[in-house]
Amino acid sequence: MPRRAPVGIPDAGEDSAAPPNASTALRTPWVAEIWIDPRWYANQGSPDPLPSQGPPVVVALRNASLLIGRVSVSRGIQPDIDCGVDNGVSRRHAQLTTDGTRWWIEDLDSSNGTYIGDAVGDLPTTAIPVGQKREVDADDRIYLGSWTRIVLRPSTDDEVAALS
Repeated sequence: MPRRAPVGIPDAGEDSAAPPNASTALRTPWVAEIWIDPRWYANQGSPDPLPSQGPPVVVALRNASLLIGRVSVSRGIQPDIDCGVDNGVSRRHAQLTTDGTRWWIEDLDSSNGTYIGDAVGDLPTTAIPVGQKREVDADDRIYLGSWTRIVLRPSTDDEVAALS
């Protein structure tokens, strides 16, 4: 997964040739931190090698509805949150929606499921049911694929300045 520096945070999907996300724009931008999680990887038993860890990829979340997945040029899929080379993530894995304050996630019938766990304690073992929206609380972590962990949070003042 290509690593991007948190400074000059890119808009989700900025490299895509597809039309921009047409959902409602958020007044206050949020960000998604995309982490490589070695604990999740060890739990998944993936045959793919674990990429090098480093700082998270930070993606600006500017719309009320966002697709999580992997790019497929041939199928015209350009997710708002691109999980890069994690082959355990489906092309159209999950959908995030927000009212600007609270967030929900829905699994889009992905191959390996979408899991929600808290910041401390054991990793989640039960995927959220396909097609049912689940609220993502402030301390929750979203787990998917072979090693991907996503954390949602409001942007910092520095990030807002970088986004302007």
